Amino acid sequence: MRTMSNTDTADRALRIGLVSISDRASAGVYQDQGLPALQEWFSTAMASNWVMETRLIPDERQAIEQALTELVDVARCDLVITTGGTGPARRDVTPEATLAVATKEMPGFGEQMRQISLQFVPTAILSRQVAVIREAADHAALILNLPGQPKSIKETLEGLKDADGKQIVSGIFAAIPYCIDLIGGPYIETHESVCKVFRPKSALRQKS
Repeated sequence: MRTMSNTDTADRALRIGLVSISDRASAGVYQDQGLPALQEWFSTAMASNWVMETRLIPDERQAIEQALTELVDVARCDLVITTGGTGPARRDVTPEATLAVATKEMPGFGEQMRQISLQFVPTAILSRQVAVIREAADHAALILNLPGQPKSIKETLEGLKDADGKQIVSGIFAAIPYCIDLIGGPYIETHESVCKVFRPKSALRQKS
């Protein structure tokens, strides 16, 4: 399924791939929550143009690897986010599938995701979320594993704020636009009230 937000301009729209990994949701036993939560967050956070591709698949390593490969190599997504399948259970194979299609590992993302979740639950140390770069012939993408619960997805992406809106713990999305810059993707801007992007001064684009 493909959804679109805003319209394309001279600056290429960010291409986002979302993959929800769940045996029961993909079989129709219950309604998937991961994809709607991610779509809602991006609709709220993004100030730049973006296009989104979604997949709902079971906890099968081959299916996950195939979805990730297609989203990067064929759909040419710049950013691919998975949700689900990152725990210690036997069926949780998302990190293994992600690493299997990777060119480079980006361990800082996984470290920060667990730090955010540890603010709420001690079982965050059981999460095995990873982040990687996949490089194709003339294209590259950042692939991230996120938690499965909508509340955790939001907290992981935008971080934690106090009652006055002051950032206490940075979310991972603050670093994603600059990472996309470095691997040759489009320039991404967000609504700062949701998530303030960080770039070094030398990488900032002058506002017209």
